[in-house]
Amino acid sequence: MDSTPPALRLFVLHHAGGSHVLYRHWAAGLPHTWDVRLLDAPGHGLLLDLPQIDDAHRLADFLLRSIESELDRPYALFGHSMGALVAYEITRRAVERGLPLPVWVGVSARAAPQSAGLRSGYHELPDAELRTRLKLLGGTPGAVFDDPDLWALFDPVIRADLRLVDGWRPAPGTAPLPVALSAYAGGTDHSASPRRMAGWAEHAERFLGLRVFDGGHFYFQGDPAPLLRQIARDVAQAQPSTAPLR
Repeated sequence: MDSTPPALRLFVLHHAGGSHVLYRHWAAGLPHTWDVRLLDAPGHGLLLDLPQIDDAHRLADFLLRSIESELDRPYALFGHSMGALVAYEITRRAVERGLPLPVWVGVSARAAPQSAGLRSGYHELPDAELRTRLKLLGGTPGAVFDDPDLWALFDPVIRADLRLVDGWRPAPGTAPLPVALSAYAGGTDHSASPRRMAGWAEHAERFLGLRVFDGGHFYFQGDPAPLLRQIARDVAQAQPSTAPLR
């Protein structure tokens, strides 16, 4: 067994209503020297038996406590949609508490914090309209919409997550994060357009750029390889010693 410690530990945070499952094949597309950890929020995936958390600040606290013992080597955070705002909050807490900081943060398909006051109201939509919106966004298996029993299980989970997203407000006066940060957007994503994603430049001392891909909110779902290659390049730029490309 190879006892060489990983060059980087990458924590991946999932989207609203999702789990680690959408990201389960990512490790194979990232440098083999990385330790890729797929996190689930309580009430999702492998933590399905835990009570769901519908507040971004409490969720960031929970996840940071769960990984704190693993911040013993260079690490990075990548969050998609809801996961992006949680990655931001985890980093902010690490700064405040004097914990080791990530060498890099990636935020995907989530408008910058200055847009947080623009509520989508998705969690309050009538059932049929919510299903329609979710189908347009993508990322949810079609079986969930076709099976009434599956939808009955999924509906309260996604509404709680959307309530978390709608209710999130960044702490006022927060300084830019003292980390390298990259933003990723789908060119035709109307909920987190490239224009709204560009505002992330104001929230990190070292902004590596906005990367725009073909597609919508789940631009990587059909083929994550382009995104994973860009993540590896961005981490290499942030911390050259951690990310040898395959």
